[in-house]
Amino acid sequence: MKKHFHNILALLMSFVVLCSTMSFTVNMHYCGKTLVDVALFKDAKTCGMNMQQSLDSFEDVYKKKGCCTDKQLAYEGQDELKISLDKLSFEQQIFVVSLYTSYLDLFEQLEPSSIPFKEYPPPCLVKDIQILHETFLI
Repeated sequence: MKKHFHNILALLMSFVVLCSTMSFTVNMHYCGKTLVDVALFKDAKTCGMNMQQSLDSFEDVYKKKGCCTDKQLAYEGQDELKISLDKLSFEQQIFVVSLYTSYLDLFEQLEPSSIPFKEYPPPCLVKDIQILHETFLI
C-alpha cells in the first residue's frame, strides 16, 4: 500500500512539474460577438467573412473595420529551474549541510549493551509453577 502511494505521489509531482514548465497559446476567432473557433498551439480558423482589402491606399484599409476579431491568450511556463546545486548561496549551503547532519542523527544506531547471561541456556522447567499454584497476574 505504501509503495503504491509513493508511486502515485511521484507521478502526481512529475505532472505538476510538467504543467508548470509548459508554455502554450490559445487562439480564438470571433465573428461579431460569436465565438467561431478555438485553437490550441496554432492559428484559429476564420469564418470566411474577412473583408476584401483594396490595395488602393493604406488609409482606406486602416479606416475600414470588419466584424471579425482575433484574440490570443498566451501562458508562459516557468523557465527558471535550478538544475545544479553548485550555484547555491552560502546560507543555502549551510542550511543543506545542517539538515543533512541532523537527518543522519535520527538514524544513528546505539551500541549494543552487553548481556551477561547471553551465553547461558535457560533452566529446564519441570512444572509450570504459576499454573501449579494458580497465581496469575491481572
